[in-house]
Parts: sequence; structure tokens; C-alpha cells
Amino acid sequence: MPPTIWTIGYEALLPPALVNELLHAGVKRLIDVRYRPQSRRAGMSKTRLGELLGEHGIAYEHRRALGTPPDIRWFYKNRQEAEGAALFATHIEEDDGAAALNELAAELRADAPPTALLCLEADPAVCHRRTITDHLTTRIPDLRVIDL
Repeated sequence: MPPTIWTIGYEALLPPALVNELLHAGVKRLIDVRYRPQSRRAGMSKTRLGELLGEHGIAYEHRRALGTPPDIRWFYKNRQEAEGAALFATHIEEDDGAAALNELAAELRADAPPTALLCLEADPAVCHRRTITDHLTTRIPDLRVIDL
């Protein structure tokens, strides 16, 4: 069975619905790829989200190095996703980003628990998590990516 990674954006979900989506998919570990894991939506900030997921047997990890820095996030927020994706692609292959990407690829190859990447954006096509999964597939050619 090829390695698999799921992605999910919580933009249209309340915390219970997010948990249900993850449980239904069989996810056991959620990696938060927001640069700043804060949210105006109750229950979606790092501490509260981690507690909620833990209550349902899902491990929570925050990996800031896989997040979009504010200067690049501006492009995504202003509907310039292509420009943002190009800048993020360069960013993710440098220094801490490349190390975090390589670490995640190694974990996925080593039979990691079923893992999902989390960000705010509901549409994976215009989210930086698509760039992350694209770069993971260069490291793991048979990686299956499933967007929830």
C-alpha cells in the first residue's frame, strides 16, 4: 500500500465537524501547517484544537516551518494564489522548510500513523498545503494525497 497523506481546511467547519471528517477518514495524527496556529474561530487555535483532537485519539502537532510566512500569505489573502504558491515553493525548499519537508517525507515512508495536514483554506487548490503535497510527491513518488 502506498503512503498516504490527507489534507483538510477548516474554513467551512466547526471543531466537531473537523473531528468527524478526520475520524471518518481514519486519521490518527494532524499536522497543523499554519504559520501561526491561532484562529478567531472558537476551538481552532493550537491549544484548544490539540485538546479536542486528543479526546478523540488524534495526535496534534504544529509545524511552523511548513506554514506560510506573513509576507507570502499576503498573496493568498489577496487572491494572487499563483504568485503565493511560487514564493512558497521557493520558501519550502530552503533551510527550515526543506528540513521540515524532508522530515515529514521520512516519517511518511516509515509507516507513520494516518496523517492529515491542516490549514484554514477550504479549497486545497488555492492553499499552500497543495504546494507542500506537491513537494512531498517529488520525495515520495507513490504518495497518495487525499483532500477532505
